[in-house]
Amino acid sequence: MPFTRGRERSRAPHTIIDEVKELIENGFKEVTLLGQNVDKYSWNEGEVTFAQLLEQVALLSPSLRVRFSTSYPQDMTDDVLHMMAKYSNICKYIHLPVQHGNNRILEKMKRGYTREWYLNRIEAIKKIVPECAVSSDFITGYCSETDEEHQETLSLMELVQFEFSYMFKYSERPNTFAARNYPDDVNEETKISRLNQVIEMQNKLSLESNKKDIGKVFEVLVEGKSKKSDARVFGRNSQNKVLVFEKGNHMPGDYVMVKVVSCTSATLMGELV
Repeated sequence: MPFTRGRERSRAPHTIIDEVKELIENGFKEVTLLGQNVDKYSWNEGEVTFAQLLEQVALLSPSLRVRFSTSYPQDMTDDVLHMMAKYSNICKYIHLPVQHGNNRILEKMKRGYTREWYLNRIEAIKKIVPECAVSSDFITGYCSETDEEHQETLSLMELVQFEFSYMFKYSERPNTFAARNYPDDVNEETKISRLNQVIEMQNKLSLESNKKDIGKVFEVLVEGKSKKSDARVFGRNSQNKVLVFEKGNHMPGDYVMVKVVSCTSATLMGELV
């Protein structure tokens, strides 16, 4: 919970740039800018915004992939999206947790935005960075959640067509606002049933998304050996999707072009181009 971590602070941009430069000199090919709410980064009262920091890091090396996490729907601004579109080495992937599809539950969670606001941000992403993949977080069985409200989560998932998601059932945590103020009144069987529906929906959406990639060629950063075969390796594309393909002469850290030939809901299978 953000409230347990103290006030938000932004690091001086030059310290971040210096750290990334050192990583590049040591052969690293990918960095992730991390923050509890990374889009809220602001140095010296807005002298450097997150979009500007993103640009400064991207300009350090064209062969450095730049990712960031986690974004908050309220603070996902168009200037960040335009920066993503401008630089090919800023990965086309955004993790944008929504948690729920119903406005009453979102208000109860104190999320600070509505379903409509979230969908507006999704519309902006798809307009400005059309090749961008989006993932999310979901909680089922939150205090007082009705079945009709749960259905709104499923409908939101279908509207957005998330590439993947992190999905959980609500569990009471000591000293949180919910634990102090709301009874944990959705029974365990219902929580699990609703979670399974969300997982089933996401598996369907992930498979549909991956099927659309069959025949496409992606630049992939090799990360390591495949779990199933020493002759194959895996890596990720800009959209953070995992591709498995023959090793050839390639090592972790190499960029390779891979054509997708088949898929599961979790993985793209490819061949070297």
